Amino acid sequence: MPFALNFVHPVLMWGLLGLMLYSGYLGLKASQIRKVGPEERKAMLPLHFGQRHAQLGVVILGLTLLGAAGGMGATFLKNGKLILGPHLFVGLAVAVLVVATASLGPSLQKGKDWARGLHIALNGGVLLLFGWQAISGVAIVQKLLSSAAVPAPA
Repeated sequence: MPFALNFVHPVLMWGLLGLMLYSGYLGLKASQIRKVGPEERKAMLPLHFGQRHAQLGVVILGLTLLGAAGGMGATFLKNGKLILGPHLFVGLAVAVLVVATASLGPSLQKGKDWARGLHIALNGGVLLLFGWQAISGVAIVQKLLSSAAVPAPA
């Protein structure tokens, strides 16, 4: 496997973390619309925070699943096996939580408060776990880079 392919997964995941944070911002702004006065609401509605949040959620779902499968695939191609450890298991947990939060979409569109609370709680968990993933992933990238710096035996 070409060495550069080792970095597709980390770059994708850091971009995904940024998208998740932006989506959280959009969700927060969408929830503020319900709490402000009529004049502020009138100014905020044309910005379509809720619609943009929902559209970005679909992209996040796809990229999360693609990133999880890609990370496992790259690891298998490089090592001939999956490395069972915290990074893998937490990554799978993140993927499951993202699917779970996406499944709440229909209930969220119907305005169910229980779904909104669960959506926020699940996504808070996703961000905590995914933040840890980002940090543990940096250590893995550092190992990849240091192993590349060591010349292969002749």
